[in-house]
Amino acid sequence: MIHSALSSSASARNDAITVAIANPGQRLARSLADQIHIDKASALRNSLQQVPEIRAEVVERARALLANPAYPSNEIIRHLSAVIINSPDLSEDIS
Repeated sequence: MIHSALSSSASARNDAITVAIANPGQRLARSLADQIHIDKASALRNSLQQVPEIRAEVVERARALLANPAYPSNEIIRHLSAVIINSPDLSEDIS
């Protein structure tokens, strides 16, 4: 946490959270945006290193789905088709 940029008052932090929730279009209050948690990032990195690159249970599930002639179901195909058809064409975005 960068202490010099943060208010020491807990109520100020709570007010910043309330403002951020009440006005979601506004940028987060400085007290929330300036926090750095190196210990959490380090713990996350360590946890990710413990996960195998290839997860056997995921590979086995994929093999089972590939072997199933009813997968994906017609309902899933219709739903995905509708999602694709109704999605915006990003190549036409002029913003």
